[in-house]
Amino acid sequence: MANYDLILHDVDLVRPGVEGVRRTSIGVRDGKVAAISPDLDTADADEVVDGGGRLAFPGVVDAHQHWGIYNELGADAASESRACAQGGVTTALTYMRTGQYYLNKGGDYATFFPEVLETTRGRAHVDYGFHLAPMMRGHIDEIPELVETFGVSSFKVFMFYGSHGLHGKSDDQSSFLMIPEGERYDYAHFEFVMRGIQAARERFPERAAEISLSLHCETAEIMTAYTELVEKEGVLTGLEAYSASRPPHSEGLAISIASYLAHETGLTNINLLHLTSRKAVDAALRMARAFPHIDFRREVTIGHLLTDFRTAHGLGGKVNPPLRDRDDVDALWEYVADGTIDWVVSDHACCRDETKFGDPRDDVFVAKSGFGGTEYLLAGLVTEGSRRGLPLHRVAELASANPARRYGLRAKGDLDIGYDADIALVDPDHHWVVRAEDSESTQEYTPFEGFELTARVTDTFLRGHRVLEDGKVVGDPAGRYLSRPTT
Repeated sequence: MANYDLILHDVDLVRPGVEGVRRTSIGVRDGKVAAISPDLDTADADEVVDGGGRLAFPGVVDAHQHWGIYNELGADAASESRACAQGGVTTALTYMRTGQYYLNKGGDYATFFPEVLETTRGRAHVDYGFHLAPMMRGHIDEIPELVETFGVSSFKVFMFYGSHGLHGKSDDQSSFLMIPEGERYDYAHFEFVMRGIQAARERFPERAAEISLSLHCETAEIMTAYTELVEKEGVLTGLEAYSASRPPHSEGLAISIASYLAHETGLTNINLLHLTSRKAVDAALRMARAFPHIDFRREVTIGHLLTDFRTAHGLGGKVNPPLRDRDDVDALWEYVADGTIDWVVSDHACCRDETKFGDPRDDVFVAKSGFGGTEYLLAGLVTEGSRRGLPLHRVAELASANPARRYGLRAKGDLDIGYDADIALVDPDHHWVVRAEDSESTQEYTPFEGFELTARVTDTFLRGHRVLEDGKVVGDPAGRYLSRPTT
Protein backbone atom coordinates (compact mmCIF):
# COMPACT_ATOMS: atom_id res chain seq x y z
CA MET A 1 0.00 0.00 0.00
CA ALA A 2 1.36 3.40 -0.98
CA ASN A 3 2.40 5.79 1.75
CA TYR A 4 0.94 8.84 0.02
CA ASP A 5 -2.18 9.56 -1.96
CA LEU A 6 -0.27 12.17 -3.95
CA ILE A 7 3.27 13.35 -4.37
CA LEU A 8 3.67 16.73 -5.98
CA HIS A 9 7.17 16.37 -7.33
CA ASP A 10 9.78 19.02 -8.13
CA VAL A 11 8.22 22.32 -7.04
CA ASP A 12 9.59 25.57 -5.66
CA LEU A 13 7.86 25.81 -2.30
CA VAL A 14 6.60 29.26 -1.24
CA ARG A 15 5.71 29.66 2.42
CA PRO A 16 4.55 32.65 4.45
CA GLY A 17 7.25 33.99 6.70
CA VAL A 18 9.99 32.02 4.96
CA GLU A 19 12.21 34.04 2.66
CA GLY A 20 13.13 32.54 -0.69
CA VAL A 21 11.90 29.30 -2.23
CA ARG A 22 13.26 25.78 -2.06
CA ARG A 23 13.04 22.98 -4.59
CA THR A 24 11.27 20.04 -2.99
CA SER A 25 8.36 17.59 -3.21
CA ILE A 26 5.13 17.50 -1.22
CA GLY A 27 3.55 14.28 0.01
CA VAL A 28 -0.21 14.28 0.66
CA ARG A 29 -2.18 11.79 2.71
CA ASP A 30 -5.89 12.00 3.66
CA GLY A 31 -6.13 15.55 2.36
CA LYS A 32 -3.28 16.85 4.52
CA VAL A 33 0.35 17.70 3.87
CA ALA A 34 2.14 14.64 5.23
CA ALA A 35 5.74 15.20 4.10
CA ILE A 36 7.93 17.85 2.49
CA SER A 37 11.26 16.68 1.18
CA PRO A 38 13.24 16.65 -2.07
CA ASP A 39 13.89 12.95 -1.43
CA LEU A 40 10.34 11.61 -1.51
CA ASP A 41 10.11 8.36 -3.47
CA THR A 42 7.55 8.84 -6.23
CA ALA A 43 6.99 5.09 -6.28
CA ASP A 44 5.46 5.46 -2.82
CA ALA A 45 2.39 7.39 -4.03
CA ASP A 46 -0.89 6.47 -5.71
CA GLU A 47 -0.59 9.58 -7.88
CA VAL A 48 2.42 11.65 -8.89
CA VAL A 49 2.22 15.12 -10.42
CA ASP A 50 5.35 16.66 -11.89
CA GLY A 51 5.53 20.27 -10.76
CA GLY A 52 8.15 21.07 -13.37
CA GLY A 53 9.84 23.59 -11.09
CA ARG A 54 6.74 25.76 -10.80
CA LEU A 55 6.00 27.79 -7.68
CA ALA A 56 3.84 25.99 -5.12
CA PHE A 57 1.83 28.53 -3.12
CA PRO A 58 -0.57 27.75 -0.29
CA GLY A 59 -4.06 27.81 -1.78
CA VAL A 60 -5.39 31.34 -1.76
CA VAL A 61 -7.85 32.30 0.99
CA ASP A 62 -9.97 34.87 -0.82
CA ALA A 63 -11.62 36.36 2.24
CA HIS A 64 -13.96 38.77 0.46
CA GLN A 65 -16.46 37.53 -2.09
CA HIS A 66 -20.18 37.97 -2.75
CA TRP A 67 -21.81 34.80 -4.04
CA GLY A 68 -25.46 35.26 -4.87
CA ILE A 69 -25.58 39.04 -4.79
CA TYR A 70 -26.78 39.39 -8.39
CA ASN A 71 -27.35 35.81 -9.50
CA GLU A 72 -29.12 32.87 -7.90
CA LEU A 73 -26.98 31.74 -4.97
CA GLY A 74 -26.65 28.10 -5.97
CA ALA A 75 -25.70 29.01 -9.53
CA ASP A 76 -23.05 31.44 -8.27
CA ALA A 77 -21.66 28.84 -5.87
CA ALA A 78 -21.10 26.57 -8.86
CA SER A 79 -19.80 28.98 -11.48
CA GLU A 80 -17.88 31.44 -9.34
CA SER A 81 -16.16 28.68 -7.39
CA ARG A 82 -14.90 27.45 -10.76
CA ALA A 83 -13.40 30.90 -11.25
CA CYS A 84 -11.85 30.52 -7.80
CA ALA A 85 -10.15 27.28 -8.80
CA GLN A 86 -8.94 28.95 -11.97
CA GLY A 87 -7.21 31.59 -9.85
CA GLY A 88 -5.60 29.29 -7.28
CA VAL A 89 -8.25 30.14 -4.67
CA THR A 90 -9.07 27.12 -2.53
CA THR A 91 -11.08 28.89 0.18
CA ALA A 92 -13.70 31.56 -0.48
CA LEU A 93 -15.27 33.54 2.35
CA THR A 94 -18.35 35.25 1.05
CA TYR A 95 -20.44 38.02 2.59
CA MET A 96 -24.14 37.38 3.13
CA ARG A 97 -26.97 39.45 4.56
CA THR A 98 -30.72 39.68 4.68
CA GLY A 99 -32.52 42.31 2.59
CA GLN A 100 -32.69 43.04 -1.11
CA TYR A 101 -30.24 41.08 -3.28
CA TYR A 102 -28.83 37.72 -2.10
CA LEU A 103 -31.93 35.68 -1.13
CA ASN A 104 -34.14 38.82 -1.18
CA LYS A 105 -35.53 37.97 2.24
CA GLY A 106 -35.64 39.54 5.64
CA GLY A 107 -36.16 37.79 8.95
CA ASP A 108 -33.96 36.00 11.43
CA TYR A 109 -30.76 34.15 10.60
CA ALA A 110 -32.05 31.00 12.31
CA THR A 111 -34.33 30.62 9.29
CA PHE A 112 -32.29 32.44 6.66
CA PHE A 113 -28.85 30.89 7.12
CA PRO A 114 -29.84 27.20 6.92
CA GLU A 115 -31.38 28.04 3.54
CA VAL A 116 -28.04 29.57 2.49
CA LEU A 117 -26.21 26.41 3.53
CA GLU A 118 -28.69 24.12 1.81
CA THR A 119 -28.62 26.17 -1.40
CA THR A 120 -24.83 26.00 -1.66
CA ARG A 121 -24.33 22.41 -0.47
CA GLY A 122 -22.63 20.24 -3.09
CA ARG A 123 -22.27 23.06 -5.61
CA ALA A 124 -18.83 24.55 -4.91
CA HIS A 125 -15.51 23.48 -6.38
CA VAL A 126 -13.57 25.04 -3.47
CA ASP A 127 -14.06 25.23 0.28
CA TYR A 128 -16.15 28.14 1.49
CA GLY A 129 -17.52 29.98 4.50
CA PHE A 130 -19.67 33.00 5.22
CA HIS A 131 -19.42 36.35 6.98
CA LEU A 132 -22.84 37.56 8.16
CA ALA A 133 -24.15 41.10 8.63
CA PRO A 134 -26.47 41.84 11.58
CA MET A 135 -28.94 44.10 9.78
CA MET A 136 -31.57 44.46 12.49
CA ARG A 137 -31.80 44.40 16.26
CA GLY A 138 -32.84 40.77 16.45
CA HIS A 139 -29.75 39.63 14.56
CA ILE A 140 -27.53 40.89 17.39
CA ASP A 141 -29.21 38.48 19.77
CA GLU A 142 -28.47 35.64 17.33
CA ILE A 143 -24.69 36.20 17.27
CA PRO A 144 -23.84 33.60 19.96
CA GLU A 145 -25.92 30.94 18.19
CA LEU A 146 -24.28 31.78 14.86
CA VAL A 147 -20.86 31.37 16.46
CA GLU A 148 -21.58 28.20 18.40
CA THR A 149 -23.92 26.26 16.12
CA PHE A 150 -23.01 27.42 12.62
CA GLY A 151 -19.32 28.27 13.05
CA VAL A 152 -19.70 31.85 11.80
CA SER A 153 -16.98 33.87 13.48
CA SER A 154 -16.89 37.05 11.38
CA PHE A 155 -19.52 39.72 10.94
CA LYS A 156 -19.96 42.88 8.89
CA VAL A 157 -21.30 46.40 9.04
CA PHE A 158 -21.99 48.42 5.86
CA MET A 159 -21.47 51.95 7.14
CA PHE A 160 -22.77 53.67 3.99
CA TYR A 161 -26.31 52.27 4.11
CA GLY A 162 -27.54 55.18 6.27
CA SER A 163 -29.11 57.02 3.35
CA HIS A 164 -27.56 55.07 0.48
CA GLY A 165 -28.60 51.82 -1.10
CA LEU A 166 -26.18 49.47 -2.79
CA HIS A 167 -25.83 51.70 -5.85
CA GLY A 168 -26.90 55.19 -4.83
CA LYS A 169 -29.25 57.33 -2.81
CA SER A 170 -32.12 55.49 -1.13
CA ASP A 171 -35.29 57.14 0.14
CA ASP A 172 -36.64 53.94 1.66
CA GLN A 173 -33.95 52.32 3.75
CA SER A 174 -36.27 49.95 5.56
CA SER A 175 -37.61 48.51 2.31
CA PHE A 176 -34.13 48.06 0.85
CA LEU A 177 -32.73 46.43 3.98
CA MET A 178 -36.00 44.65 4.91
CA ILE A 179 -35.68 45.64 8.56
CA PRO A 180 -38.64 46.06 10.93
CA GLU A 181 -40.58 49.29 10.92
CA GLY A 182 -39.17 51.78 13.39
CA GLU A 183 -35.63 50.38 13.29
CA ARG A 184 -32.71 52.27 11.77
CA TYR A 185 -29.48 51.00 10.28
CA ASP A 186 -27.27 53.76 11.67
CA TYR A 187 -24.34 54.52 13.99
CA ALA A 188 -26.34 53.48 17.04
CA HIS A 189 -27.03 50.10 15.42
CA PHE A 190 -23.35 49.75 14.57
CA GLU A 191 -22.49 50.36 18.22
CA PHE A 192 -24.87 47.69 19.42
CA VAL A 193 -23.54 45.24 16.83
CA MET A 194 -20.08 45.83 18.25
CA ARG A 195 -21.32 45.26 21.78
CA GLY A 196 -23.00 42.05 20.67
CA ILE A 197 -19.84 40.72 19.02
CA GLN A 198 -17.71 41.63 22.02
CA ALA A 199 -20.19 39.81 24.29
CA ALA A 200 -19.76 36.74 22.11
CA ARG A 201 -15.98 37.00 22.35
CA GLU A 202 -16.31 37.05 26.14
CA ARG A 203 -18.74 34.13 26.09
CA PHE A 204 -16.41 32.02 23.94
CA PRO A 205 -12.91 32.99 25.17
CA GLU A 206 -11.23 30.07 23.40
CA ARG A 207 -12.48 31.50 20.09
CA ALA A 208 -12.19 35.20 20.92
CA ALA A 209 -9.06 35.83 18.85
CA GLU A 210 -10.90 34.59 15.75
CA ILE A 211 -14.19 36.47 16.24
CA SER A 212 -14.13 39.83 14.49
CA LEU A 213 -16.10 42.61 12.86
CA SER A 214 -15.43 43.78 9.31
CA LEU A 215 -16.36 47.28 8.18
CA HIS A 216 -17.22 48.78 4.82
CA CYS A 217 -16.08 52.31 5.61
CA GLU A 218 -17.83 55.04 3.66
CA THR A 219 -20.00 57.85 4.99
CA ALA A 220 -23.50 58.09 3.55
CA GLU A 221 -23.96 61.82 4.14
CA ILE A 222 -20.68 62.73 2.40
CA MET A 223 -21.47 60.47 -0.55
CA THR A 224 -24.97 61.87 -0.94
CA ALA A 225 -23.71 65.45 -0.98
CA TYR A 226 -20.83 64.78 -3.37
CA THR A 227 -22.99 62.72 -5.73
CA GLU A 228 -25.32 65.69 -6.07
CA LEU A 229 -22.33 68.01 -6.70
CA VAL A 230 -20.78 65.78 -9.35
CA GLU A 231 -24.04 65.22 -11.17
CA LYS A 232 -24.99 68.91 -11.03
CA GLU A 233 -21.60 70.10 -12.34
CA GLY A 234 -21.65 67.52 -15.13
CA VAL A 235 -17.92 67.91 -15.82
CA LEU A 236 -16.67 64.46 -14.87
CA THR A 237 -17.89 61.26 -16.47
CA GLY A 238 -17.45 57.53 -16.07
CA LEU A 239 -15.42 55.97 -13.31
CA GLU A 240 -13.69 59.28 -12.53
CA ALA A 241 -17.08 60.83 -11.78
CA TYR A 242 -17.98 57.90 -9.55
CA SER A 243 -14.74 58.24 -7.62
CA ALA A 244 -15.39 61.93 -7.09
CA SER A 245 -18.93 61.19 -5.90
CA ARG A 246 -17.60 58.88 -3.17
CA PRO A 247 -14.40 60.77 -2.21
CA PRO A 248 -11.54 59.25 -0.23
CA HIS A 249 -12.15 61.43 2.81
CA SER A 250 -15.54 59.71 3.12
CA GLU A 251 -13.58 56.53 3.81
CA GLY A 252 -11.31 58.28 6.27
CA LEU A 253 -14.21 59.77 8.23
CA ALA A 254 -16.02 56.44 8.44
CA ILE A 255 -12.84 54.70 9.63
CA SER A 256 -12.42 57.30 12.35
CA ILE A 257 -16.02 56.96 13.57
CA ALA A 258 -15.91 53.17 13.52
CA SER A 259 -12.61 53.08 15.37
CA TYR A 260 -13.90 55.23 18.19
CA LEU A 261 -16.99 53.05 18.46
CA ALA A 262 -14.74 50.00 18.71
CA HIS A 263 -12.84 51.74 21.49
CA GLU A 264 -16.07 52.66 23.26
CA THR A 265 -17.47 49.12 23.07
CA GLY A 266 -14.23 47.30 23.88
CA LEU A 267 -14.30 45.34 20.62
CA THR A 268 -10.64 44.84 19.76
CA ASN A 269 -10.84 42.75 16.55
CA ILE A 270 -11.64 45.11 13.68
CA ASN A 271 -11.11 44.51 9.95
CA LEU A 272 -11.09 47.57 7.68
CA LEU A 273 -12.21 46.33 4.29
CA HIS A 274 -11.14 47.29 0.76
CA LEU A 275 -9.19 50.46 1.55
CA THR A 276 -8.78 52.35 -1.72
CA SER A 277 -6.71 55.45 -1.09
CA ARG A 278 -3.85 57.09 0.73
CA LYS A 279 -6.37 59.05 2.80
CA ALA A 280 -8.17 55.87 3.83
CA VAL A 281 -5.01 54.07 4.92
CA ASP A 282 -3.70 57.23 6.59
CA ALA A 283 -6.90 57.39 8.65
CA ALA A 284 -6.53 53.70 9.51
CA LEU A 285 -2.97 54.26 10.74
CA ARG A 286 -3.99 57.31 12.75
CA MET A 287 -6.66 55.24 14.46
CA ALA A 288 -4.17 52.44 15.15
CA ARG A 289 -1.94 54.96 16.90
CA ALA A 290 -4.86 56.47 18.80
CA PHE A 291 -6.18 53.08 19.94
CA PRO A 292 -3.18 50.74 20.20
CA HIS A 293 -5.24 48.20 22.14
CA ILE A 294 -7.39 47.53 19.07
CA ASP A 295 -6.14 44.84 16.70
CA PHE A 296 -6.91 46.47 13.36
CA ARG A 297 -6.44 44.51 10.14
CA ARG A 298 -6.32 46.33 6.81
CA GLU A 299 -7.52 44.90 3.50
CA VAL A 300 -7.13 45.96 -0.13
CA THR A 301 -8.49 44.38 -3.29
CA ILE A 302 -6.61 43.21 -6.35
CA GLY A 303 -8.81 45.54 -8.41
CA HIS A 304 -7.59 48.60 -6.54
CA LEU A 305 -4.00 47.38 -6.89
CA LEU A 306 -4.09 46.62 -10.62
CA THR A 307 -6.18 49.35 -12.16
CA ASP A 308 -7.47 52.90 -11.74
CA PHE A 309 -10.41 54.87 -13.04
CA ARG A 310 -8.51 55.66 -16.25
CA THR A 311 -7.05 52.26 -17.11
CA ALA A 312 -10.03 50.05 -16.19
CA HIS A 313 -11.86 48.64 -19.19
CA GLY A 314 -15.12 50.62 -19.22
CA LEU A 315 -17.90 51.10 -16.67
CA GLY A 316 -17.59 47.45 -15.73
CA GLY A 317 -15.07 48.79 -13.21
CA LYS A 318 -17.77 50.44 -11.08
CA VAL A 319 -17.36 49.18 -7.53
CA ASN A 320 -17.84 50.33 -3.94
CA PRO A 321 -15.61 51.99 -2.81
CA PRO A 322 -14.61 53.25 -6.26
CA LEU A 323 -11.47 52.71 -8.27
CA ARG A 324 -9.19 55.70 -7.65
CA ASP A 325 -6.50 57.64 -9.51
CA ARG A 326 -3.02 56.24 -10.20
CA ASP A 327 -1.52 58.13 -7.24
CA ASP A 328 -3.70 56.13 -4.88
CA VAL A 329 -2.82 52.86 -6.60
CA ASP A 330 0.86 53.61 -6.03
CA ALA A 331 0.14 54.57 -2.42
CA LEU A 332 -1.59 51.25 -1.80
CA TRP A 333 1.45 49.41 -3.14
CA GLU A 334 3.67 51.41 -0.77
CA TYR A 335 1.50 50.21 2.10
CA VAL A 336 1.58 46.64 0.81
CA ALA A 337 5.37 46.79 0.63
CA ASP A 338 5.89 48.16 4.15
CA GLY A 339 3.53 45.66 5.81
CA THR A 340 0.70 48.07 6.57
CA ILE A 341 -1.75 46.00 4.52
CA ASP A 342 -2.61 42.63 6.01
CA TRP A 343 -4.30 40.84 3.12
CA VAL A 344 -5.42 41.15 -0.48
CA VAL A 345 -8.79 39.91 -1.75
CA SER A 346 -10.87 40.02 -4.90
CA ASP A 347 -14.21 41.38 -3.58
CA HIS A 348 -15.59 39.09 -6.28
CA ALA A 349 -19.21 39.94 -7.12
CA CYS A 350 -20.29 38.43 -10.42
CA CYS A 351 -22.56 40.96 -12.12
CA ARG A 352 -23.58 39.91 -15.61
CA ASP A 353 -23.86 42.37 -18.47
CA GLU A 354 -27.66 42.51 -18.49
CA THR A 355 -27.65 43.41 -14.80
CA LYS A 356 -24.59 45.63 -14.67
CA PHE A 357 -25.40 48.25 -17.26
CA GLY A 358 -28.47 50.43 -17.14
CA ASP A 359 -30.15 52.83 -19.55
CA PRO A 360 -28.32 54.77 -20.79
CA ARG A 361 -25.54 52.22 -20.86
CA ASP A 362 -22.77 54.82 -20.46
CA ASP A 363 -24.20 56.39 -17.27
CA VAL A 364 -22.04 55.31 -14.36
CA PHE A 365 -24.67 56.37 -11.85
CA VAL A 366 -27.24 53.88 -13.12
CA ALA A 367 -24.79 50.99 -13.52
CA LYS A 368 -24.67 48.38 -10.77
CA SER A 369 -21.68 48.18 -8.42
CA GLY A 370 -19.22 45.32 -8.26
CA PHE A 371 -17.39 42.92 -10.56
CA GLY A 372 -15.61 39.58 -10.47
CA GLY A 373 -11.87 39.06 -10.20
CA THR A 374 -11.00 36.07 -8.02
CA GLU A 375 -9.53 34.33 -11.07
CA TYR A 376 -6.87 37.08 -11.35
CA LEU A 377 -6.00 37.54 -7.67
CA LEU A 378 -2.87 35.40 -7.33
CA ALA A 379 -1.61 35.90 -10.88
CA GLY A 380 -2.10 39.65 -10.60
CA LEU A 381 -0.42 39.84 -7.21
CA VAL A 382 2.60 37.85 -8.40
CA THR A 383 2.81 39.83 -11.65
CA GLU A 384 2.63 43.34 -10.25
CA GLY A 385 4.28 42.37 -6.98
CA SER A 386 7.32 41.01 -8.81
CA ARG A 387 7.57 44.22 -10.82
CA ARG A 388 7.54 46.23 -7.61
CA GLY A 389 9.94 43.98 -5.68
CA LEU A 390 7.41 42.25 -3.43
CA PRO A 391 8.93 38.98 -2.14
CA LEU A 392 7.04 35.78 -2.85
CA HIS A 393 6.70 34.89 0.82
CA ARG A 394 4.85 38.19 1.31
CA VAL A 395 2.48 37.20 -1.47
CA ALA A 396 1.76 34.00 0.47
CA GLU A 397 1.11 36.02 3.61
CA LEU A 398 -1.16 38.52 1.89
CA ALA A 399 -3.14 36.00 -0.14
CA SER A 400 -3.27 33.05 2.25
CA ALA A 401 -1.79 33.03 5.72
CA ASN A 402 -2.98 36.33 7.15
CA PRO A 403 -6.68 36.00 6.31
CA ALA A 404 -6.63 32.33 7.32
CA ARG A 405 -5.34 33.17 10.80
CA ARG A 406 -7.72 36.05 11.33
CA TYR A 407 -10.82 34.18 10.27
CA GLY A 408 -10.29 30.93 12.15
CA LEU A 409 -9.10 28.77 9.26
CA ARG A 410 -6.50 26.97 11.30
CA ALA A 411 -5.74 24.29 8.69
CA LYS A 412 -5.44 26.75 5.80
CA GLY A 413 -2.95 29.36 4.66
CA ASP A 414 0.37 27.49 4.77
CA LEU A 415 2.09 24.46 3.28
CA ASP A 416 3.48 22.61 6.26
CA ILE A 417 2.96 19.22 7.88
CA GLY A 418 -0.63 18.84 9.07
CA TYR A 419 -2.13 21.65 7.00
CA ASP A 420 -4.74 21.03 4.34
CA ALA A 421 -3.08 20.15 1.04
CA ASP A 422 -4.47 23.25 -0.67
CA ILE A 423 -1.91 24.15 -3.33
CA ALA A 424 -1.72 26.58 -6.23
CA LEU A 425 0.95 25.89 -8.85
CA VAL A 426 2.09 29.08 -10.56
CA ASP A 427 4.24 29.51 -13.63
CA PRO A 428 6.03 32.80 -12.89
CA ASP A 429 7.16 33.25 -16.51
CA HIS A 430 3.88 32.72 -18.35
CA HIS A 431 2.92 35.88 -20.25
CA TRP A 432 -0.75 36.15 -21.12
CA VAL A 433 -3.49 38.66 -21.81
CA VAL A 434 -6.67 38.79 -19.73
CA ARG A 435 -9.80 38.04 -21.76
CA ALA A 436 -13.19 37.78 -20.08
CA GLU A 437 -14.18 34.98 -22.44
CA ASP A 438 -11.49 32.78 -20.91
CA SER A 439 -12.90 33.07 -17.40
CA GLU A 440 -15.00 30.39 -15.74
CA SER A 441 -17.15 33.14 -14.24
CA THR A 442 -20.50 33.80 -15.90
CA GLN A 443 -19.64 37.51 -16.05
CA GLU A 444 -19.12 38.41 -19.71
CA TYR A 445 -16.75 41.36 -19.19
CA THR A 446 -13.90 42.37 -16.90
CA PRO A 447 -12.30 45.72 -16.05
CA PHE A 448 -8.97 43.91 -16.54
CA GLU A 449 -9.67 43.16 -20.20
CA GLY A 450 -6.44 43.37 -22.21
CA PHE A 451 -4.16 43.53 -19.17
CA GLU A 452 -0.88 41.66 -19.65
CA LEU A 453 0.09 39.37 -16.78
CA THR A 454 3.40 37.57 -16.42
CA ALA A 455 2.39 34.76 -14.06
CA ARG A 456 -0.37 32.19 -14.37
CA VAL A 457 -1.98 29.58 -12.14
CA THR A 458 -1.72 26.27 -13.98
CA ASP A 459 -2.96 23.77 -11.40
CA THR A 460 -4.96 23.96 -8.17
CA PHE A 461 -5.33 21.26 -5.52
CA LEU A 462 -8.04 21.22 -2.86
CA ARG A 463 -7.12 18.95 0.04
CA GLY A 464 -4.89 17.02 -2.36
CA HIS A 465 -7.51 16.63 -5.11
CA ARG A 466 -6.75 18.41 -8.34
CA VAL A 467 -9.52 20.85 -9.22
CA LEU A 468 -7.60 22.72 -11.94
CA GLU A 469 -5.34 20.98 -14.43
CA ASP A 470 -3.36 22.92 -17.01
CA GLY A 471 -5.69 25.87 -16.60
CA LYS A 472 -8.93 23.85 -16.89
CA VAL A 473 -11.33 23.05 -14.07
CA VAL A 474 -11.61 19.29 -13.57
CA GLY A 475 -13.73 16.96 -11.48
CA ASP A 476 -17.02 17.29 -9.68
CA PRO A 477 -17.63 19.93 -6.98
CA ALA A 478 -15.72 18.89 -3.86
CA GLY A 479 -15.87 22.07 -1.80
CA ARG A 480 -17.03 21.91 1.80
CA TYR A 481 -18.68 24.45 4.08
CA LEU A 482 -16.17 25.55 6.69
CA SER A 483 -17.60 25.83 10.19
CA ARG A 484 -14.99 27.94 11.94
CA PRO A 485 -12.67 27.48 13.64
CA THR A 486 -11.47 24.71 11.37
CA THR A 487 -8.74 22.24 12.27
